[in-house]
Parts: sequence; structure tokens; C-alpha cells
Amino acid sequence: MAASPLRPANELLVQYAAYHRDRRNILSHFVGIPMIVLAIGVLLARVPLGPTNLSWVVCALAALWYLGRGQPVLGAATVAVNAVLIALAQPLAAGGTGTWLGWGLGLFIVGWVIQFVGHHWEGRKPAFVDDLVGLLVGPMFVVAEWLFALGWGRALADEITQRAGPERRGTAAAGAPQPH
Repeated sequence: MAASPLRPANELLVQYAAYHRDRRNILSHFVGIPMIVLAIGVLLARVPLGPTNLSWVVCALAALWYLGRGQPVLGAATVAVNAVLIALAQPLAAGGTGTWLGWGLGLFIVGWVIQFVGHHWEGRKPAFVDDLVGLLVGPMFVVAEWLFALGWGRALADEITQRAGPERRGTAAAGAPQPH
């Protein structure tokens, strides 16, 4: 059984990172996860809710969750990235039914294919298989990796590496440990 979805960001990221130590898998997430978030935005944007639509309501609920994980910069950055993707989804959802479904389902399917290729390289199943909260952690993980590359959150990055293990560069067989 999965632990509480209200765990702090560092705990969530360590757990998620344990499923993502192969650099190729991590890089696949930089493409696949934004595609999936955009796809969900496209698909949900056609469901009206008062003056807005379901994509913005889900985005707002997710924003509250990200902002409540104890890492304000990471939470705000994740909210900003998700909001941009949801904003980009709106015109894609506004076309005809074929256009809406083509973009929504196309992005969703291709995004997941990219994710599963990354996990094939990793030699490990996706994190959400063991804990559905991983579906929310994925976008936060990608944003965290991006922020780490920009020099933010060195202590958090070090904690993740210490607890989840070093990244592998993808030269060993899938799933085999490799020095960092």
C-alpha cells in the first residue's frame, strides 16, 4: 500500500528517483511528461465548468498539492510549467472534434510510449505502478531536474542521489548498477 500523498517533496522525489537512475530514462521524461500534461489539458479543456473548464480546475488542484509539499521554489516552478502547458492546450482543444481528439490522444499516446521506452532502458517499471502519487510527482521530478541543472537545490539533489543512488549514464545493460 502506498504511503500518504501528502509527504514532503524530498520524500516523494527520493521515492520517484529510485525508479529513474538511468540518464536516458530521465531525459525521456523531459519529453514524455510535458506531452502527457499537455494532452490531459487538451482532453479536459472541452469539459466546461462555469466560467472555466476542467483542465484549469485540475491544474488549480494540482497547484495546491505542489505548493503544499514544503519546497516553495520547486512547487511554484512546477505550477508555472503546468500552467503554461494547460494554456497551450486551450487552442488545441478549441478546434473540431477530430482536431481535439487527434491532439489529445496523439500527445497522450506518444508521451506514454516515450515514457515506456525510457523505462525499458531503466530496466524498471514506472513509479506510479507502485504508488499512484507518482503520476503527480512526475512533473515535479522533471522540473526539479531542470532546476538542478540550473544550479538550484543542490542540497535536495544531493539528498536524492545519496538516498536513491547515483544516476547511470546508460552504457550498462538496463537495470544494472553503474558508477556515477
